Amino acid sequence: MALLSKSLYTRGLQCEKSLWLKKYREDVLSPPSDDLESRLENGNSIGKLACELFTGGKRVSLEKDNIAEMVTQTKKYLQCGIETIYEATFEKDGVYVMVDILHVNTQGNLELYEVKSSSWNSKKKLKELSHYIDDLSIQHYVVSKCGYSVEKSSLILLNTDYIRGKELDIEQLFSKVDVTKSVEALQKNISSNIQSFSQTLLDTENEPDCDIGWHCKHPYECDALDYCWNRQKKIPSYSVFNIFTLTKESKALELYNQGIIKIEDIPKDFALTQVQEALVSSWVENKAIIKREEVQKFLDTLAYPLCHLDFETYSPSIPEFEGTKAFEQIPFQYSLHIEHENGELEHREFLAKEGSDPRESLVAQILKDIPKGVTTLAYHASFEKGVIQRLAQVFPKKSEHLFALVDNIVDLEKPFSQRHYYLPQMQGKSSIKVILPILVPQMQKAYKELELIQNGEDAMSAFPKLVSLDEKEKEKYRKALLAYCKLDTLAMVKVLAELRKV
Repeated sequence: MALLSKSLYTRGLQCEKSLWLKKYREDVLSPPSDDLESRLENGNSIGKLACELFTGGKRVSLEKDNIAEMVTQTKKYLQCGIETIYEATFEKDGVYVMVDILHVNTQGNLELYEVKSSSWNSKKKLKELSHYIDDLSIQHYVVSKCGYSVEKSSLILLNTDYIRGKELDIEQLFSKVDVTKSVEALQKNISSNIQSFSQTLLDTENEPDCDIGWHCKHPYECDALDYCWNRQKKIPSYSVFNIFTLTKESKALELYNQGIIKIEDIPKDFALTQVQEALVSSWVENKAIIKREEVQKFLDTLAYPLCHLDFETYSPSIPEFEGTKAFEQIPFQYSLHIEHENGELEHREFLAKEGSDPRESLVAQILKDIPKGVTTLAYHASFEKGVIQRLAQVFPKKSEHLFALVDNIVDLEKPFSQRHYYLPQMQGKSSIKVILPILVPQMQKAYKELELIQNGEDAMSAFPKLVSLDEKEKEKYRKALLAYCKLDTLAMVKVLAELRKV
């Protein structure tokens, strides 16, 4: 039997072809993105902090090429009466699992704790955790098969109901979610799943014939997506899957199963919403949708001086500052291009000092830069509105002015998202990343010429790392952050100029 880990087991639950490719054709899988690597690093930090919920434990030394040694070490710890073991490792019938935190209770039974860098609060339901419960279910199965009595299986998640005080309270930061009943209910299926996966892996030459579908993106987007969809199935970059949302019963899958993937091949009598019909006809006829009256109505809502605003934020999973929650968006930078009626363009900017809470100084500066009653433009403005609304809650003495800013924010995305200005090349999307190279192609070159920071993800990860850099590197990154954010609001100025030409 091929050796399965818990990650391979859960991969097999999503798709057995994905499991096979991971084992034998990893070269066809997309490499992890910088964002994914950053999230994995963050997850490791959270895992170590969660271990402090169970102090005095012993950690099993990681031996990547020697699982047997890790299993032996775990047995020794249990035999010696160690109550808490981190990365406890068990193997049975070719399946091995590593338990984030294993705790032996006063009755001598085992409790399994799986740490995830995901949020939990009083409004969430257990069904939202199903993919994590699958992870715990295989741990419960293997540990039980090794002859141990498992009394409890729990997830440890970040509690977004908790608001940090002056000191971090990890008992409040983490929620222990008991999912024992759900884990036990899955035990009856695990043996047959393992047999199926093992049978699939016996053939080392021929990959399984699994079709594409909803499972390709649920519960996670598969790293074989490009291989299966683009290279094997030849799905165009703009297809029926862009017209219809991909779900278990998506109309896109209905068409795909009929051999229809190109938008121009959708039958004329196929049921479409008004928006879908507009997208299809625009693509098939290569025709722009320009509703000049609606565009003009939007332009009429703008008044000079016109402020083009863009925030940069980061969202630490472990709250760093008093009054913040896990994953709260912390604004550390903004760019502001102020457009005057005579065509003059004025630029202002803010970038916080690293290593301290940036919000108070940001609020003080932005209230100087944007007076009450001034029209502010933002692209996908719900984000900027949300940031400012949260700042108003944190700084109630400044809330009147901050809420006035929110009331005067206009969303530059609106004419595009509502299809009042739509070009076939937009392929159903309206983000500025899509709009900009179409309307203002020269701006795309400007972004590519930026050093160090070329997108929002770069900015988000760079700022919290500034504190650990030497002065020379720090200065390079600060200049790069300012250059990137400045370009974001200049891009809005250019997009608006194109919109005015309608």
